[in-house]
Amino acid sequence: MIYKYDFLVIGAGVAGMSYALKVARAKKGKVCIICKTSLDEANTSFAQGGVASVTNLEVDNFEKHINDTMIAGDFISDPAAVEQVVKNAPAQIRELVQWGVNFDTKENGEFDLHREGGHSEFRILHHADDTGAEIQRGLMAAVKACPDIEVKENHFAVEIITQHHLGARVTRRTPYIHCYGAYVLNPENEKVDTYLSKVTVMCTGGCGAVYQTTTNPVIATGDGEAMVYRAKGTVADMEFVQFHPTALYLPGETHPAYLITEAMRGYGGILKLPDGQTFMEKYDERLSLAPRDIVARAIDKEMKIHGLDHVCLDVTHKNAEETRKHFPNIYQKCLSIGIDITTDYIPVRPAAHYMCGGIKVDLNGCSSIDRLYAIGECSCTGLHGGNRLASNSLIEAVVYADAAAKHSLEHLDLYDYNTKVPEWNDEGTMTNEEKVLITQSVKEVGEIMSNYVGIVRSDLRLKRAWDRLDMLYEETENLFKRVKASKDICELRNMINTAYLITRWAIERKECRGLHYTIDYPVHAYDQK
Repeated sequence: MIYKYDFLVIGAGVAGMSYALKVARAKKGKVCIICKTSLDEANTSFAQGGVASVTNLEVDNFEKHINDTMIAGDFISDPAAVEQVVKNAPAQIRELVQWGVNFDTKENGEFDLHREGGHSEFRILHHADDTGAEIQRGLMAAVKACPDIEVKENHFAVEIITQHHLGARVTRRTPYIHCYGAYVLNPENEKVDTYLSKVTVMCTGGCGAVYQTTTNPVIATGDGEAMVYRAKGTVADMEFVQFHPTALYLPGETHPAYLITEAMRGYGGILKLPDGQTFMEKYDERLSLAPRDIVARAIDKEMKIHGLDHVCLDVTHKNAEETRKHFPNIYQKCLSIGIDITTDYIPVRPAAHYMCGGIKVDLNGCSSIDRLYAIGECSCTGLHGGNRLASNSLIEAVVYADAAAKHSLEHLDLYDYNTKVPEWNDEGTMTNEEKVLITQSVKEVGEIMSNYVGIVRSDLRLKRAWDRLDMLYEETENLFKRVKASKDICELRNMINTAYLITRWAIERKECRGLHYTIDYPVHAYDQK
């Protein structure tokens, strides 16, 4: 089957749905959202903490938010990207509210603001401790109510279409690569259909599933980064994988590991060893509210020093009623495993959480491939630099969705469909034995990345990861050529490609910087402050 859309949006989190809503209201064409599972299962839904935006002008201002972001990013964030996000955040918050998203307010109607690690002021808008789920709910309702947006749930983008598929030789030196849409798998009939588009937008989210333990859902397999890299597009900063310091330690629950929001430390939670000793004073004067890279490394080191499988977060000194009010979902989750957070320590440990790098884009969300945009976690805007400041990601997604929507609408009339694109070759077979190979390879990727490309790295570990991934890559590509396209084999390909990119970028950075910490190279000067 061949489908034609003016706007093809691959991914249905806050970035994808925001973009779709913004272009749909312009009434300039048909919009299609490709969603690999159901609308409600996106990385956005798992974001607990909130959205960062300067709203309390009595004590806060843009300059403070910009400075906090630059410090957290180890001063390698793009200043233009930081300024664009920070200064456009308030307007995008107002639009989220207009779309039906609810943020908690005080009795006087003002936003009830939280503070999180790395922020100098209280500027985190939230909805209890399930802000991401509330944003997803509000946007889903708006999308479903929009007649100009078609949603294809349980569909999987296999590859983006470029002139390579027309027989042209495309390399990383090809000056103008054009995107004509995507090949999309419909699992119901196991057919790969051709989706032609004037504009394609990659909003595929994160890649935490390449690690053994992650706060991301199992669908976060780095699809966007992998597809664009295979199409010879530019990616950047892939070594900067953020590990959230405080995922709930619950053996067996790893995809996703339950997140204990950073807002709980902003609320007054204190990191301790199981015996009650504090330890963050040894690592940073900001203690438990230091940026995530510092806290995650501190926890990792303490676990290794003491032979522990977790540390603890203590909020028992806070008012019990207030704790239950502010963190109702965390309270119930912990209670379900026998932990009352008002009287008991919460067992926590770091888990893979957020990719700061990704598909390289400019201030309009344009990638290096013509007619292809990337927004949200799969993109690298330059905002995060070496380490993401807490709660900057959701606001980045909506700000860049706005920029990409404006830019693509301005240029839409310059594009047309390429009707010469061939249909997908669906030769091949799949056997149960081959599915076992795929399952085992997925496990191997997780083990390789967690053991060798985790919070603390070394040249020897990275070389071992590179060698193992190279072998898995060859095996998987040979298998992919012999079988029909399926979600399982496509996700495995994407995981291996993404893991390779993380490892390669880590090997090439010969210093400790931001989230990339190696025992073989000196700590950067900013990290010593």
